[in-house]
Amino acid sequence: MVQEQEALIERIVHDLGPDGTHVMDVARAVSKRFGYIPNSAIPTIARHLQLSPVEVRDMITFYGHLSTDPLGTTVVRLCNAVVENMMGAGEVAAAFERETGIRFGETTSDGEISLRYTACMGLSDQAPSALINDVPFTGIHPELVQEIVRGIRAGLNLTTLPGSGVRHNLKKPGEIIFRRSMEHGAAIDKLLGVSREEALEEIKRSGMRGAGGAGFPAGKKWELCKNASGDKHYVICNADEGEPGTFKDRVLLAYNAHQVFEGMTIAAYVVGATEGIVYLRDEYDYLRGHLERVLEERREKGVLGDTIRSYQKFSFDIRIEVGAGSYVVGEESALIESLEGKRAAPRERPPFPVQRGYLSQPTIVSNVETFTSAAAVIERGAEWFRSFGTDKSPGTKLLSVSGDVQQPGVYEIEYGTTIRTVLHLVGARNAQAVQIGGASGRCLSSGGFERRIAFEDVPTGGSFIVFGPGRDVLEYMRQFIEFFAEESCGWCTPCRVGTTLLSRFMDRLVAGEATRGDLDRAIEMCDTIRNASRCGLGITAPNPLLTSLESMPELYERRLSAESYAPQFDLGAELRAGAAAANRPAPQGM
Repeated sequence: MVQEQEALIERIVHDLGPDGTHVMDVARAVSKRFGYIPNSAIPTIARHLQLSPVEVRDMITFYGHLSTDPLGTTVVRLCNAVVENMMGAGEVAAAFERETGIRFGETTSDGEISLRYTACMGLSDQAPSALINDVPFTGIHPELVQEIVRGIRAGLNLTTLPGSGVRHNLKKPGEIIFRRSMEHGAAIDKLLGVSREEALEEIKRSGMRGAGGAGFPAGKKWELCKNASGDKHYVICNADEGEPGTFKDRVLLAYNAHQVFEGMTIAAYVVGATEGIVYLRDEYDYLRGHLERVLEERREKGVLGDTIRSYQKFSFDIRIEVGAGSYVVGEESALIESLEGKRAAPRERPPFPVQRGYLSQPTIVSNVETFTSAAAVIERGAEWFRSFGTDKSPGTKLLSVSGDVQQPGVYEIEYGTTIRTVLHLVGARNAQAVQIGGASGRCLSSGGFERRIAFEDVPTGGSFIVFGPGRDVLEYMRQFIEFFAEESCGWCTPCRVGTTLLSRFMDRLVAGEATRGDLDRAIEMCDTIRNASRCGLGITAPNPLLTSLESMPELYERRLSAESYAPQFDLGAELRAGAAAANRPAPQGM
């Protein structure tokens, strides 16, 4: 096996080059071949990439889909995110345990099947869902599990099993992002007729803002990158949409990848970049073949690669990098760290990526939706773009709609649309609350349904989760907080410790054991986490608690214990357990 590892690693490094930024590519290839990354492979990877074994191990152990422990030949990763749990993931998990004879976190004695939980995989519109090896399974129900496990044990091709495959559920295409009249290369043809400065001014006049939720003006970002000094400039597309309940980028890449790449090419022209990178989340690896085909088609048409449209002064190409399972990678500086072959720990800022990003060079990092809108702006013009949406939020927005709705899927709406209008559009009846923007977003009750999706009112990265009547909203807020505690990179104490303590508080609250004093202390802790955390994960981690408390205070009132004080630690019980383990008499009087 060691010789096979050596040969595999040598072959990969030969194809990619002995560059430490490719360490994740090498690790993923080893994992695909052996099912995990043997400890014996780590020094070999390090030697070939001129890294230390510590650096390689640090990277591998950070990502959820890489493992140094042996796993089964088939790994079932069942999503246990909030929407999946709403749709019956718990029953599906019980069925998998029943059919395999093991618990989640274990591997069958014959080494054939491992069961693991995973966070949101971008399939909330067809939950419950799972990744089995690299094959997505959707709409799973307990009766289907028996057939799936039987097929795995029979060695059948996973793609032939019931439940395999993805429906992309584009429910409402709009006039900008999914408009069908866009011709591949049309925006680039217009682009090459103007100067870099004129193209930048068009983006700025459009008022287009980053679609990730923060809403930073795209033209300003491009201008900062264009004017930054460096040996080389880069354009990076963030296709790692890990926010729970978000799947719009999946649909956009499946249906409209040409316009995504066109937008990246426009950005490259403006800032003077020759190289672009799409960071594709590991859960979307099944889209990679499609995306590579689109890239090759664009090269053949002369709208990507050397001398684009025979214009000698403009060359630009794009490559795809695939992640390995990490929520914090969605933060732009953490994504850059990951691309450089490191653990995805967010960087201190300033400097910002537009000043010193990938390989310490000026870098634009924008998401899939933003680049697509940029292509529309250049093709049709800033004034046309501004005819949609509001003055402060021009254009359209993609919403990933899931939860208690009749028509889950992706909807392109104009900025300024009310939440109530969206609820009517998607078939949500008697909605109790809506979580807008995923775990890091905002929980709104029915009293807030006249508010508008817009940067000046309710901004969102795109997730739109509906909680119908009878749902225990606090339980789902608890799960969101738990998600943050699990996904914290651990770099800074306020986030690492604070999210853990908040998670424990929510556990006690849902169980009816938290007092008003506990709630007051939790709110104080939220302030500390928000003000002292290093990156957006920590800053937004308290949002599920704070926004649901603001919009639905009665839920908390009903759950709080009437006791003025409730101990959080039972010393007597712990001492008795310790005494029993040591085979000693239990302490008395406690």
